[in-house]
Amino acid sequence: MLTKKQKDLLLFIHDRMSEGDIAPSFDEMREALKLKSKSGIHRLITGLVERGYLERLPHRARALEVKKLPEGYSPKTNDNTRAATQTREISAVIAHAANMRSLPMHGRIAAGTPIEAIRDDNTTVEIPNGMVGSGKHYALEIDGDSMIKAGINDGDTVIIKECNTANDGEIVVALVDGEEVTLKRLKRAKGKVILIPENDKYEPREFEADRVQIQGKLVSLMRTYH
Repeated sequence: MLTKKQKDLLLFIHDRMSEGDIAPSFDEMREALKLKSKSGIHRLITGLVERGYLERLPHRARALEVKKLPEGYSPKTNDNTRAATQTREISAVIAHAANMRSLPMHGRIAAGTPIEAIRDDNTTVEIPNGMVGSGKHYALEIDGDSMIKAGINDGDTVIIKECNTANDGEIVVALVDGEEVTLKRLKRAKGKVILIPENDKYEPREFEADRVQIQGKLVSLMRTYH
């Protein structure tokens, strides 16, 4: 964290050097910061060098290079110095990270014949915050084509909100008999649970209610084009 004087001096040097390669003189720095002696400027520059904001270039008079700019500083649009470019790049990375969320990838899930989901807690996927709301979420990769009429294709990544209940008509992750996991549209009728595909090649499957456990419901989808 820079002091106000350090920040003022750094920006003064930067503004002057953005107009040319030569740093302002110590007298100019002293006058700009309204200091009584050059020794104060020496101390400020030494502090900026130690913190990595400035670099002294050897064998050159008044040779300084601004390595980075203060946190929170926004360079002018016409500022094409190396420090300004680096600041913009860092700001872009920070802004991107702030708008992203990391979700665990819980493996591949059949959208055709049910298979056991392979959970891998070491694998994650980054998604925009706007794709999910509150609550716990996880990602699954689709294996199969039984949900293509719902716009879910083989190889897609679906975002699932963890829950153990869902409404009829919602697309859910269903655990059948404690070991088979599938992604299907949910329907209940006459005490039975019906898991409905979205592909005419596949038939709905009907189960006793106690054989099916809801593990989540679909909230979003990501697709990668190759």
